[in-house]
Amino acid sequence: MVEKRVPDFPAFIRSPQNRIARASQFMDDIEGYVFDGADGSQVAFWACKADRVSTEHAHDFDEYVVVIEGRCTAILEGRRIELVAGQELYIPKRTRQSMAVIAGTRTMHVFGGKRAKREAEV
Repeated sequence: MVEKRVPDFPAFIRSPQNRIARASQFMDDIEGYVFDGADGSQVAFWACKADRVSTEHAHDFDEYVVVIEGRCTAILEGRRIELVAGQELYIPKRTRQSMAVIAGTRTMHVFGGKRAKREAEV
């Protein structure tokens, strides 16, 4: 397993009150924080410390992904899309997906619905 020091998000993002529960994640060794929109949407920030691949899943709402740092491969309905820092991807609702990330990758995901629960909620 390759492990890399991942730069931290600012402290206000990493507040324990914003931390995503492990049960709400599709990947191990990832740290996530979530924020809620007034319309029911959510924004999540994830930092991955090791090379990982998420389990395949789909959402009942659209998703927008921005790679902040590092590199990842989105696998949508079996099609591979390589993304590097600064690139973005729109994923339509109900699309079967998984994501492979390299150690040190940080991403932001905007969901058109409630995607993640906080540790305090489980």
